[in-house]
Amino acid sequence: MTYTASVVGGSGFTGGELLRLLDGHPEFEVVQATSRSYERKTVGHQHPNLRGMDLRFTDPAELEPVDVLFAATPHGVSMERIDAFQAAAETVVDLSADFRLGSEAQYDEWYDGHDRPELLADAEYALPELNRENLAGADLIASGGCNATATILGLKPLFDAGILSGDEDVVVDVKVGSSEGGAGGGAASSHPERSGIVRPYAPTGHRHEAEIEEFLGLSVSFTVHAVDMTRGAAATCHVFPDGPVGKKDMWSAYRESYDDEPFMRTVAGGGGVYRYPEPKAVAGTNYGEVGFDIDPGNERVVVFSAIDNMMKGSAGQAVHAANVALGVKETAGLSFQGLHPVGAP
Repeated sequence: MTYTASVVGGSGFTGGELLRLLDGHPEFEVVQATSRSYERKTVGHQHPNLRGMDLRFTDPAELEPVDVLFAATPHGVSMERIDAFQAAAETVVDLSADFRLGSEAQYDEWYDGHDRPELLADAEYALPELNRENLAGADLIASGGCNATATILGLKPLFDAGILSGDEDVVVDVKVGSSEGGAGGGAASSHPERSGIVRPYAPTGHRHEAEIEEFLGLSVSFTVHAVDMTRGAAATCHVFPDGPVGKKDMWSAYRESYDDEPFMRTVAGGGGVYRYPEPKAVAGTNYGEVGFDIDPGNERVVVFSAIDNMMKGSAGQAVHAANVALGVKETAGLSFQGLHPVGAP
């Protein structure tokens, strides 16, 4: 069966990734991509890697009826236009932060409130490794934030195995590429300002903390750095368990959680150059890498995770969730293994 799809906000970085994935997906046919700024321009005009697509951007106010609508719009747009989105499509996958959290109070605390809080209970978090059972048949799906995704993927196995209960101290440091700021990221994302930097841009109070707390039940000390790469998010989590933890315990935890997951790899101190998770190794893919090391002298476990923020942290996660929701093969359209060697991811 072929499902028709549209991408609202198709001219941005995430919109381009969605179009790339859907164009190569055996079960989807892209019938519309919208852009207010590039209306009537070809998709390839904005995304040179998609010059082969026979598709032009259209007015976002004129939505075509489709099976699945992917909304790659800035925060606030989807909650404002959700009635139009749901009228146009049976399934809506939102890649903004508009439906990620479960309560109006959370949006009051972490964002600027919410216009449609009555719909929050209907939305399903898109990360299949966390929420697969609830995604089947879902008609409103909220893709997770890239920094939260990297952190949750790294820490989830420790909760599943009882190594963490939620009361421990956890310090998370995330390094993320410039594409997180989107196509309109401004001066801070321009090459001259970004080159050579390791810049803390959210030392405290990052909004993605809310997702981590909601879905893991854990309050973390969270800092995000902008670094000199284009794609990728790498989370280093310093965990202080209540009792002793060995490498055997950690390997068991990660294998139990991820051995059957098609897009998760555990990389923990093996041979070669890439001994721990690195964004460069998963650039352009929907894979997530996780790993760890033990610091017995300080009673500390160090957890590493790496994703492509545009893929596993955004467009890839959204397509993966749509696959699960529609009952098609989970890996459909997402089998790209990456490249090696590559330049800056």
